[in-house]
Amino acid sequence: MEELNELFEQSLFMLSLTDTAFVRYLYDKIDWDNRLIGIKGARGIGKTTLLLQRMKKALDPQTALFVTCDHFYFSNHRLFDLATSFAKQGGKYLFVDEIHKYKDWSKELKMIYDLRPDLNVMFTGSSVLDIDKGEQDDLSRRAIMYDMQGLSFREYLDMFHGIATPVLSLDEVLALRGNEAIHIEYPLQLFLQYLQSGYYPFAKERDFRLRLMQIVEKTIENDIPYYAGLNVATARKLKHLLMIVSQSAPFKPNYQSISQMLDTTRLLLKDYMYYMEKAGLIGQLRDDTGGIRALGKVEKVYIDNPSLCYLLADGKPESGNLRETFFYNQLRQVSNVTTSKVSDFEIDGRTFEVGGKSKGQKQIKQATEGYVVKADTEFAYGNNIPLWHFGFLY
Repeated sequence: MEELNELFEQSLFMLSLTDTAFVRYLYDKIDWDNRLIGIKGARGIGKTTLLLQRMKKALDPQTALFVTCDHFYFSNHRLFDLATSFAKQGGKYLFVDEIHKYKDWSKELKMIYDLRPDLNVMFTGSSVLDIDKGEQDDLSRRAIMYDMQGLSFREYLDMFHGIATPVLSLDEVLALRGNEAIHIEYPLQLFLQYLQSGYYPFAKERDFRLRLMQIVEKTIENDIPYYAGLNVATARKLKHLLMIVSQSAPFKPNYQSISQMLDTTRLLLKDYMYYMEKAGLIGQLRDDTGGIRALGKVEKVYIDNPSLCYLLADGKPESGNLRETFFYNQLRQVSNVTTSKVSDFEIDGRTFEVGGKSKGQKQIKQATEGYVVKADTEFAYGNNIPLWHFGFLY
C-alpha cells in the first residue's frame, strides 16, 4: 500500500509539470474510450507528454495513475499486480510509459485486459515494438495501436513560436489554399529553423545536439538489438550502416556492396535497414508493387527527418537531400508515397519533382498530373508549390 502511495505521489508530481497549452496532432485522433491503447514512436517525439496531457485535460487525477516501466518498483513487482491493486482502490485509468522496458509486457497487458474490464490502460512503447509477433498475437486483437512521428512544421510553429495555423489536406495544398490560409511573416526563415532542429519537441532544451546524439546511440545500442532479438555486437554494424546512409542519402541501395562493407549477408542487411526504419533513424522509399501501405521494393533510402540530417552531417546537409527528406517525412504521415517513373515521388497517381527555386517543368512534362515542389519560395502558383506548404498536413 505504501509503495502504491509513492507511485501516486510521483504521478501527481509529473502531472504538475505537464503543460497542456500545446498538444500533438495525435491527441485528437485517438479514440480514448478504448480499453487498451498503445502509442508507438521513436525516442524523443513526445509520447510520454501525450499520456500526461490526457490525464491532466480529461481525467480525475484521483482515478488515474501514471507509471514508467524503468522505475525500480518493477524490479520486484508485477505490472498485473499493480493494476489489480489500483483497480481495487477505485482506479479507472492506468498509464504505462515505456512498456518495452518491462520483460513480460505483452502477457501481462493481455491479463489486465481480460481480467480487469473495469480498468482502461494506455501505454507507450518503442517504435520497434511489434505486437503482431509470435506470442503477442492475442494482444494485437485487443490493443488499438497508434504510430506517432515528430513535429510537423505546423506543430513547430505553434509549439515554439505561438503561431497557430490550420491543418491543410494534400488536396488543399495542391489547390494553392496555402497562399490564403497560412499567414506567416518570414516563413522561409522559420522553415530553416524547423529543418535544423524542429522535428523534436525537446529542441527547446539546452544541449539539443548532444541529447539527439544520445537518442541515436541508445536506439542503435539498446532498442534495435534488444527488441529485434539481435546480438548486441550488431550495434557496431548498425552504426556503420547509419554512417553509410547519412553520407550517401538519398541513394538506391546496393545490397551486395553494403553487405560486404558490413561483413554481413544481404538478408540480414535488409533486416537491419527495416529495424532502423521502424526505429525512426532512416526512411525507405518503395515502389508501388506492394500495394497500399504494403512493403514494395526499396528504391531509395533516406535519413528519417531533416533534424537528424543536420546532426549526422555535422550541420551541413546536402540541400537536395534535405528537401527530399522533408517532403517524404511529412507526406508519409498522411499518404502512401512511392517512387515515380518520371520524377522524385508519386502519390495517388500524382507525381512530384522536388528542387530549388529555379527547378523547371522538364521532369514532369510527361506526367498526367505533375507538381514542382520548390524550396526557397513563399507562394504557390500554377503547379508550383512551396516546399514548406507541405508542413501543414498534420
